[in-house]
This record gives sequence, structure tokens and C-alpha cells, in this order.
Amino acid sequence: MIQADLSPLTAAAGFADIGQWIAAAARRHGAQCAVDDGTHSLSHAEFDRRATAVAHALIALGVRPGDRIAVLAENRIEYLELAVAAARCGAVFAALNWRFAAPEIAHCIALTSPVLLFASARYRTLVDTLALPALRVVGFGEEYEVLLAGSPPAPLVAVGPEDGYIILYTSGTTGMSKAALLSHRAEIARLMLGRIDSMLAPGDHFVAWAPLFHMVALEHALHVLALGGTVHIVDGADIDRIVDLAMAVPQWWLVLLPGMIDRVVETMARRGQPPAPLKIVGALADLVSADLVAETSRVFRAPYWNTFGSTETGMLPFAGTRFAIGERPLSLAKAANSNHLFKLVDDEDRVVAPGQPGEVAVRGPTLFSGYWQAADTNAREFRGGWFHMGDVFVERDDGRYDYVDRAKYLIKTGAENVYPAEIERALMSDPRVIEAVVVRKPDAKWGEVPVALVACHAPAPSADALFAVCRERLARYKQPKEIRFVTSPDDFPRSTSGKIQRQLLEQQVR
Repeated sequence: MIQADLSPLTAAAGFADIGQWIAAAARRHGAQCAVDDGTHSLSHAEFDRRATAVAHALIALGVRPGDRIAVLAENRIEYLELAVAAARCGAVFAALNWRFAAPEIAHCIALTSPVLLFASARYRTLVDTLALPALRVVGFGEEYEVLLAGSPPAPLVAVGPEDGYIILYTSGTTGMSKAALLSHRAEIARLMLGRIDSMLAPGDHFVAWAPLFHMVALEHALHVLALGGTVHIVDGADIDRIVDLAMAVPQWWLVLLPGMIDRVVETMARRGQPPAPLKIVGALADLVSADLVAETSRVFRAPYWNTFGSTETGMLPFAGTRFAIGERPLSLAKAANSNHLFKLVDDEDRVVAPGQPGEVAVRGPTLFSGYWQAADTNAREFRGGWFHMGDVFVERDDGRYDYVDRAKYLIKTGAENVYPAEIERALMSDPRVIEAVVVRKPDAKWGEVPVALVACHAPAPSADALFAVCRERLARYKQPKEIRFVTSPDDFPRSTSGKIQRQLLEQQVR
């Protein structure tokens, strides 16, 4: 007979949250460096003591399990202290996106109703303009340190695996932002999957330069801390410091994203010095030219990671492929990871035949717990007990998967569906093209047509030369009707993950 009801003690023994893992790391690696921002560092023992003191302060301020606490700040040590403290008192850590405009930040706060907001001096003026009289704001710096020093010890909270832990906000390119809720179960599962599929090991170093309101920085920083490693905190895409660390510190994974990767590679190559040992480099190969993939891996002497993921699923739904040092990839096909179930489905949720494009539907322990206060959206996206990612892939004969495009961004030209990524890959087959982005433009005859915007190395190819490339590789209806040149990849508007915000570019081509 299967035992249906577990006792509280049995349930508690069967799960350990990220805060407990970090405490255990402090006991084993107390004297080793946990965090370093370039001017200040803390050992694991010091970091653990401060995170626990923050948890006591939150409890003293009336924070109860399930309450949201929000933070609006640049990358800094206190950001991670607060994230760990949230786990230890059962609070939900809402990481506000400082790139949002004031009305969007106000929307995010109203959506999740935090009981406290922590803000750095850099964003305190912005917070003041939001006019939030009912929300207590705590400033990092002296006010924060006083809280830590003056709060009496209190019993910490034991959380359950399905309790909410982190809220990350979507970029809102197609409407107001949604708040993705990650449970403690999802966070531990993502940590374990990193150990299995990405060579993450105890004692590894990680450079958190991407904004900590984004999973690629926050989650992986927490995972490294839980394994007794060191997180090097960088205040944004400081290219020189990222390169300095690459030359000085052995690292697990150097995340490089579109919009900054070319500058990092150029700076590293110009220095002409070898990097410290690095396990893997790069991300999102679908958004980077094949030549830049090859040059990145060559300069950093590490395999380039052919990743694909989302806030909702974690970085690793497809994570089984890496490109060898110096390899110019001819295919971006991806292997499934070790801990998800997949199916590719059509518009009616029927499994498509191999070789046919279908939307990815996924289930597994790394999956998020849905969008905060969005019952209709959750019912739609989780229909049938599978999360529908909105990304279209094709299954190959060898069991790997080719990325096609976002299901929700199709160009409907005449009666045909055109996925922008197909055209972008054709354009980037020309080694002079750094990056290509295709968007739709209204058309009186066809309804809408594809328009390409390209950034190129000098001397740039002519538009005629690129049209010729497209004619060689694409069906006639898929070929762009216009090709426009931009000065550099920096001219493309991007989300916090480096993905292009196509809706903004559409406004430029109308």
C-alpha cells in the first residue's frame, strides 16, 4: 500500500531549500571567498552570518511566509544576501527590473503587492516618483546595516518544495509584464540539473555581470554559493572587468550575450593574453553568427555552449550540445537535457510528425509555478498538464532539435507562414554579417512581408549581395523584401536576456 499522508517531519526531511544548502556550504567552506564585487569581499562564513541577520530583520519587520519583498538595485552583494534571507524566512523575493520605465515598475509592484521594497541609492529617486505611501522602502547602505545590527534572533522558517521563492518579471514586449513565480522545488531542480548537464562543480567561480533581476545571473549565483564557490559581482557589462576576471580567475561558465559578446571578444583578443581555465563560454548560439561563435571559443579556449531556455523553464531545456574550440557551427541543432519531458505540438495540441515544426510543450521539476495572478494565462499555457513555451522546434532524424522561431512571432505573407529565424540564419551565413534581425511590415498585396535589418563588419556587403544569399537558401516567399543596414548590433533594442524586441523594430520599418 502506498502511504498517502506524510508526516511533517518526514516531509521536512525530504527537502532542503537553497538557504539551507548555502548554510551547509558555509560550514564546509567558511574561510573561502563567497562574494567579491571588486572592492569588497565576504567569506562564506561572513556571507552566511549576514544573510541570516537579514532574515531575522525581515521577521522583525513583520514579514511572514508567502509575503513578497521587492528589490530595485544594481548588482551588489546585498542583493544576494536578501535573496538568501528570503528563503530563510519564507518570503517571496521579487526582483524588479530597473530597465523598465516607471509606469512598468509601478505595474510590477501593484501586481505582486510586496510588503517591503529594498532600493539602492541609484534608484531611490525613481522609487520616490512612484508615490507608494503604503509601501515601506528600505535603502541599501546605512539604513540596511542598522536593520542587520538591531534585529533580535528569531526562529527561521522551514519552507516546502512548492512554496514560492522568486518572482522574475517578463520583459513585456507584447503587453504588460507578467510575474513568473519560481518555487523552491524548481530552484533546487535547476541547481541539480546544472550539476548534471553543465559541469557545475563545488568551488567553481562565476561572474555575475548580467542584471541580478535576470535568472542567468541570480539563479546561477545562488547555485554557485550553494556549492561553496565564489561569485564575482560586476555592475553590468563592464567589458574591461569581465576580461580582467577571465584572465585571472578560473571559471565555470562565462555567460556572454548578444549586444556585448562581440566587444568582450574583441577586447580579449586585443589583450593577447591567455585566459584562465574556463569550462564553457557563451550562450544563445542561435542569436550569434557562426563566425563569432568560433572566434569566441578560440579566444577563450573553451567550448561554446549551444543553450536554449527561458525564465519559466530554466536555462537548460535544450543543453546537450557544445561547439569545440574554434568550431564554426554548420548546424545549431540541440539535444534535450537530462531532466525534462518534451513533445512538439501543432495549434490543436496534436503531436507533430518528425521533421515538422511544432511548439515545445514541456514538463519536469525545473518548471516554474505559473504567472502571478494570471489564472486565464496559466490555464492556457499549462493546458493538458504541459507548459507550452511558445517556441517552435523541429525534431531531426538523429533525435536532436532545430530551433525555428517564436510561435507568437510569425510573418503571414499571403497564405504562407514565415519564421524570421530562417531568414536571419541565411543572412548570417555571410561572414561579413554580424547580426541580422527580420521583422514584419504591412503590405497592401501580401498582408505583411519580411524586412531584414543587418549589422555588418566593414566593408559591408551590398544589399544585392545579401539578396543573392537569400535567393540561394530560401524559398521565394521567405526572401526579405527589403534589407536595411544598421551601424552596429548595439542599435537593436533588446530584452534583459539579449533577445531582440521585434515590436520596437517594427515601428522603425513601417
